[in-house]
Amino acid sequence: MRFKDLGLLIIDEEHRFGVKDKEKIKEMKNNIDVLSMTATPIPRTLYMSIVGVRDMSVIYEPPQDRKPVKTYVLEYDEEVIKEAITRELERHGQVFYLYNMVEGIEKKTEQVQKMVPEARVAYAHGQMSGQELENIMMDFINKEIDVIVCTTILESGIDIPNANTIIVENADRLGLAQLYQIRGRVRKK
Repeated sequence: MRFKDLGLLIIDEEHRFGVKDKEKIKEMKNNIDVLSMTATPIPRTLYMSIVGVRDMSVIYEPPQDRKPVKTYVLEYDEEVIKEAITRELERHGQVFYLYNMVEGIEKKTEQVQKMVPEARVAYAHGQMSGQELENIMMDFINKEIDVIVCTTILESGIDIPNANTIIVENADRLGLAQLYQIRGRVRKK
């Protein structure tokens, strides 16, 4: 990418960039102002801020009307999952069910559907066509789907205010920063 007259570079989620990308950014930094934003800073960046090499601003207050998210770490238990989904549906909310394996996601969707037959369940993953994925997400946004079984695609800026519950299967296979990002996709009402 070439910029005619770049004056400000805003980097969101720096931990997602590879070393080569960061080197290119360093080359551009000599002539422009850079603002890096993240809820999960990488240790090196955090250290640089603490020792004064980088300036740091911290937002201590959550957005208006945002309540703390409750997190539970449990062994896999279908009864607990069924109860969590049912409780959310009774509140007229929606559920993200993170199952981070494309192979088997259809089977997992069927399993969730059997657990909670009254729920409208669908699945989504990054190997779907753009149009197919968009249609499913629009159905979820329009509340035509109650539970969406998905891969980590949900960590990429999806904001669905009605989705107040997320169930992460095999959370131990994900990184801490990734789990923190995913956790940020739900809001407690």
